Amino acid sequence: MKPLENFLVRQSVGLPLMTVMFPVLYAGAEVGLVVSGAAAAGTYIASTSAMKQLQVTNASKRFGMTRSEFKSVSLQVRGAKAKVAQLQSLSFRVRSISAFKQQMEMTRTANKIISAVQQNPRKFYQAGDFFYSHLDSAVELSSKYSLLIGQSLKDKETKIALQDTRITLRALTDAMQHDLKQVLASDMEQLRMELDYAQLSMERKEQPQLLTNDDVLRKGEMPDDTESAEQK
Repeated sequence: MKPLENFLVRQSVGLPLMTVMFPVLYAGAEVGLVVSGAAAAGTYIASTSAMKQLQVTNASKRFGMTRSEFKSVSLQVRGAKAKVAQLQSLSFRVRSISAFKQQMEMTRTANKIISAVQQNPRKFYQAGDFFYSHLDSAVELSSKYSLLIGQSLKDKETKIALQDTRITLRALTDAMQHDLKQVLASDMEQLRMELDYAQLSMERKEQPQLLTNDDVLRKGEMPDDTESAEQK
Protein backbone atom coordinates (compact mmCIF):
# COMPACT_ATOMS: atom_id res chain seq x y z
CA MET A 1 0.00 0.00 0.00
CA LYS A 2 2.10 2.86 -1.36
CA PRO A 3 -0.37 5.49 -2.61
CA LEU A 4 2.18 8.06 -3.73
CA GLU A 5 4.40 5.58 -5.58
CA ASN A 6 1.39 3.97 -7.26
CA PHE A 7 0.08 7.40 -8.28
CA LEU A 8 3.42 8.36 -9.82
CA VAL A 9 3.56 5.09 -11.75
CA ARG A 10 0.06 5.69 -13.15
CA GLN A 11 1.01 9.23 -14.17
CA SER A 12 4.19 8.02 -15.85
CA VAL A 13 2.00 5.87 -18.10
CA GLY A 14 -1.09 8.05 -18.54
CA LEU A 15 0.51 11.43 -19.21
CA PRO A 16 2.85 10.28 -22.02
CA LEU A 17 -0.02 8.45 -23.72
CA MET A 18 -2.21 11.55 -23.55
CA THR A 19 0.64 13.76 -24.77
CA VAL A 20 1.25 11.50 -27.78
CA MET A 21 -2.42 10.88 -28.56
CA PHE A 22 -3.44 14.54 -28.86
CA PRO A 23 -1.02 15.65 -31.62
CA VAL A 24 -1.47 12.36 -33.48
CA LEU A 25 -5.24 12.84 -33.65
CA TYR A 26 -5.19 16.60 -34.15
CA ALA A 27 -2.39 16.91 -36.69
CA GLY A 28 -2.33 13.44 -38.19
CA ALA A 29 -5.97 12.37 -38.30
CA GLU A 30 -7.30 15.96 -38.44
CA VAL A 31 -10.34 15.16 -36.34
CA GLY A 32 -10.55 18.61 -34.75
CA LEU A 33 -9.35 20.23 -31.56
CA VAL A 34 -12.29 19.27 -29.35
CA VAL A 35 -12.44 15.65 -30.47
CA SER A 36 -8.65 15.28 -30.20
CA GLY A 37 -8.67 16.74 -26.69
CA ALA A 38 -11.55 14.52 -25.61
CA ALA A 39 -9.90 11.42 -27.06
CA ALA A 40 -6.59 12.26 -25.38
CA ALA A 41 -8.34 12.82 -22.05
CA GLY A 42 -10.20 9.54 -22.47
CA THR A 43 -6.93 7.76 -23.16
CA TYR A 44 -5.46 9.23 -19.98
CA ILE A 45 -8.45 8.20 -17.85
CA ALA A 46 -8.60 4.71 -19.33
CA SER A 47 -4.87 4.06 -18.94
CA THR A 48 -4.66 5.31 -15.35
CA SER A 49 -7.81 3.39 -14.39
CA ALA A 50 -6.46 0.18 -15.91
CA MET A 51 -3.12 0.69 -14.15
CA LYS A 52 -4.88 1.27 -10.84
CA GLN A 53 -6.87 -1.95 -11.15
CA LEU A 54 -3.69 -3.83 -12.05
CA GLN A 55 -1.91 -2.38 -9.02
CA VAL A 56 -4.76 -3.43 -6.72
CA THR A 57 -4.71 -6.96 -8.16
CA ASN A 58 -0.93 -7.31 -7.81
CA ALA A 59 -0.91 -5.90 -4.29
CA SER A 60 -3.75 -8.13 -3.09
CA LYS A 61 -1.98 -11.21 -4.48
CA ARG A 62 1.31 -10.18 -2.89
CA PHE A 63 -0.29 -10.04 0.55
CA GLY A 64 -2.46 -13.11 0.04
CA MET A 65 -5.73 -11.17 0.10
CA THR A 66 -8.73 -10.90 -2.18
CA ARG A 67 -9.32 -7.69 -4.10
CA SER A 68 -12.35 -6.85 -1.97
CA GLU A 69 -10.36 -7.38 1.25
CA PHE A 70 -7.50 -5.23 0.04
CA LYS A 71 -9.80 -2.43 -1.10
CA SER A 72 -11.70 -2.57 2.20
CA VAL A 73 -8.49 -2.25 4.22
CA SER A 74 -7.32 0.61 1.99
CA LEU A 75 -10.62 2.39 2.61
CA GLN A 76 -10.29 1.89 6.36
CA VAL A 77 -6.75 3.27 6.30
CA ARG A 78 -7.82 6.40 4.42
CA GLY A 79 -10.64 6.96 6.91
CA ALA A 80 -8.29 6.42 9.85
CA LYS A 81 -5.83 8.98 8.45
CA ALA A 82 -8.58 11.58 8.30
CA LYS A 83 -9.59 10.82 11.89
CA VAL A 84 -5.99 11.08 13.11
CA ALA A 85 -5.66 14.46 11.38
CA GLN A 86 -8.81 15.57 13.21
CA LEU A 87 -7.41 14.20 16.48
CA GLN A 88 -4.18 16.12 15.97
CA SER A 89 -6.01 19.37 15.28
CA LEU A 90 -8.02 18.93 18.49
CA SER A 91 -4.82 18.59 20.51
CA PHE A 92 -3.99 22.26 19.83
CA ARG A 93 -7.29 23.36 21.36
CA VAL A 94 -6.62 22.01 24.85
CA ARG A 95 -5.18 24.42 27.41
CA SER A 96 -3.38 21.94 29.62
CA ILE A 97 0.19 20.82 28.90
CA SER A 98 -0.51 17.36 30.31
CA ALA A 99 -3.64 17.03 28.16
CA PHE A 100 -1.68 18.21 25.10
CA LYS A 101 1.04 15.62 25.72
CA GLN A 102 -1.57 12.91 26.11
CA GLN A 103 -3.25 13.91 22.86
CA MET A 104 0.05 13.91 21.00
CA GLU A 105 0.97 10.52 22.43
CA MET A 106 -2.35 9.16 21.24
CA THR A 107 -1.77 10.67 17.80
CA ARG A 108 1.73 9.18 17.50
CA THR A 109 0.49 5.73 18.51
CA ALA A 110 -2.36 5.92 15.99
CA ASN A 111 0.04 6.93 13.22
CA LYS A 112 2.35 4.01 14.04
CA ILE A 113 -0.54 1.56 13.78
CA ILE A 114 -1.69 3.01 10.46
CA SER A 115 1.86 2.95 9.09
CA ALA A 116 2.27 -0.72 10.06
CA VAL A 117 -1.01 -1.63 8.34
CA GLN A 118 -0.01 0.32 5.23
CA GLN A 119 3.19 -1.71 4.98
CA ASN A 120 1.34 -4.99 5.52
CA PRO A 121 -2.47 -4.80 5.09
CA ARG A 122 -2.91 -8.21 6.74
CA LYS A 123 -2.01 -6.57 10.05
CA PHE A 124 -5.36 -4.83 9.86
CA TYR A 125 -6.97 -7.91 11.37
CA GLN A 126 -4.76 -7.56 14.47
CA ALA A 127 -5.89 -3.94 14.87
CA GLY A 128 -9.63 -4.30 14.36
CA ASP A 129 -10.43 -2.73 17.75
CA PHE A 130 -8.36 0.30 16.84
CA PHE A 131 -10.07 0.92 13.49
CA TYR A 132 -13.62 0.08 14.55
CA SER A 133 -13.71 1.38 18.14
CA HIS A 134 -10.72 3.00 19.83
CA LEU A 135 -9.93 5.65 17.21
CA ASP A 136 -13.57 6.72 16.86
CA SER A 137 -13.95 6.98 20.64
CA ALA A 138 -10.74 8.99 20.91
CA VAL A 139 -11.89 11.52 18.31
CA GLU A 140 -15.36 11.85 19.84
CA LEU A 141 -14.12 12.28 23.41
CA SER A 142 -11.34 14.66 22.38
CA SER A 143 -13.86 16.79 20.52
CA LYS A 144 -16.16 17.00 23.55
CA TYR A 145 -13.22 17.63 25.87
CA SER A 146 -11.92 20.53 23.77
CA LEU A 147 -15.45 21.96 23.71
CA LEU A 148 -15.87 21.77 27.48
CA ILE A 149 -12.38 23.05 28.25
CA GLY A 150 -13.10 26.15 26.19
CA GLN A 151 -16.12 27.13 28.27
CA SER A 152 -15.54 30.13 30.52
CA LEU A 153 -17.97 28.87 33.17
CA LYS A 154 -16.89 25.61 34.79
CA ASP A 155 -19.17 24.42 37.55
CA LYS A 156 -18.60 21.33 39.66
CA GLU A 157 -20.42 19.08 37.21
CA THR A 158 -18.31 20.31 34.28
CA LYS A 159 -15.08 19.78 36.22
CA ILE A 160 -16.12 16.22 37.07
CA ALA A 161 -16.97 15.57 33.41
CA LEU A 162 -13.57 16.92 32.33
CA GLN A 163 -11.78 14.74 34.86
CA ASP A 164 -13.70 11.65 33.77
CA THR A 165 -12.92 12.44 30.13
CA ARG A 166 -9.20 12.75 30.88
CA ILE A 167 -9.25 9.38 32.64
CA THR A 168 -11.08 7.76 29.73
CA LEU A 169 -8.69 9.29 27.19
CA ARG A 170 -5.77 7.92 29.20
CA ALA A 171 -7.39 4.48 29.10
CA LEU A 172 -7.89 4.83 25.34
CA THR A 173 -4.22 5.72 24.92
CA ASP A 174 -3.27 2.56 26.81
CA ALA A 175 -5.68 0.56 24.63
CA MET A 176 -4.09 1.96 21.47
CA GLN A 177 -0.63 1.04 22.74
CA HIS A 178 -1.91 -2.49 23.28
CA ASP A 179 -3.27 -2.44 19.71
CA LEU A 180 0.19 -1.41 18.50
CA LYS A 181 1.79 -4.30 20.37
CA GLN A 182 -0.68 -6.69 18.74
CA VAL A 183 0.15 -5.31 15.31
CA LEU A 184 3.90 -5.60 15.88
CA ALA A 185 3.74 -9.01 17.58
CA SER A 186 4.43 -10.95 14.37
CA ASP A 187 7.38 -8.67 13.55
CA MET A 188 8.85 -9.22 17.00
CA GLU A 189 8.46 -12.98 16.64
CA GLN A 190 10.16 -12.90 13.24
CA LEU A 191 12.98 -10.79 14.69
CA ARG A 192 13.50 -13.33 17.48
CA MET A 193 13.67 -16.15 14.94
CA GLU A 194 16.21 -14.26 12.84
CA LEU A 195 18.32 -13.52 15.92
CA ASP A 196 18.23 -17.18 16.94
CA TYR A 197 19.24 -18.23 13.43
CA ALA A 198 22.09 -15.69 13.35
CA GLN A 199 23.39 -16.84 16.74
CA LEU A 200 23.18 -20.49 15.67
CA SER A 201 25.10 -19.73 12.47
CA MET A 202 27.80 -17.94 14.44
CA GLU A 203 28.12 -20.87 16.83
CA ARG A 204 28.48 -23.30 13.92
CA LYS A 205 31.25 -21.18 12.43
CA GLU A 206 33.10 -21.09 15.75
CA GLN A 207 32.97 -24.88 16.30
CA PRO A 208 35.35 -25.86 13.41
CA GLN A 209 37.86 -23.27 14.65
CA LEU A 210 37.75 -24.76 18.13
CA LEU A 211 38.25 -28.26 16.71
CA THR A 212 41.24 -27.08 14.69
CA ASN A 213 42.84 -25.54 17.76
CA ASP A 214 42.33 -28.79 19.69
CA ASP A 215 43.98 -30.77 16.88
CA VAL A 216 47.00 -28.46 16.96
CA LEU A 217 47.35 -28.94 20.69
CA ARG A 218 47.14 -32.71 20.34
CA LYS A 219 49.79 -32.74 17.60
CA GLY A 220 52.02 -30.61 19.76
CA GLU A 221 51.72 -33.05 22.63
CA MET A 222 52.48 -36.20 20.61
CA PRO A 223 56.28 -35.67 20.24
CA ASP A 224 56.60 -35.04 23.97
CA ASP A 225 54.82 -38.28 24.72
CA THR A 226 57.10 -40.16 22.31
CA GLU A 227 60.24 -38.70 23.82
CA SER A 228 59.06 -39.61 27.31
CA ALA A 229 58.50 -43.19 26.21
CA GLU A 230 61.99 -43.44 24.66
CA GLN A 231 63.63 -42.07 27.80
CA LYS A 232 61.93 -44.75 29.83
